[in-house]
Amino acid sequence: MELADRAVGLLLCCISLSIFTYYTFWVIILPFVDGDHFIHQYFLPQEYAIIIPVLAGVTLLCFLCVFIGSVMLKSKKKKA
Repeated sequence: MELADRAVGLLLCCISLSIFTYYTFWVIILPFVDGDHFIHQYFLPQEYAIIIPVLAGVTLLCFLCVFIGSVMLKSKKKKA
C-alpha cells in the first residue's frame, strides 16, 4: 500500500509541475513571442488564461460550500 501511495503522490506532483510549467509559459513568456511563430499553435488564446482558472476556482468554491453544508446538515440530524 505504501508503494501505491508514493506512486500516486509522484504522479500528482508530475501533473502539477507540468500544468504549472505550461501555464507559466503561456501567460508570462508567450506574449513576448511573435504572433506568427509556430509555438502559438500549441496554446489557447490569451483570454482563456483568465477564464479557465476563474471557472475552476468558482467550481471548487461551490463544491466546497456544498460539502460543508451537507456535513453541517448531517451533524445536525445526529444531534436531534
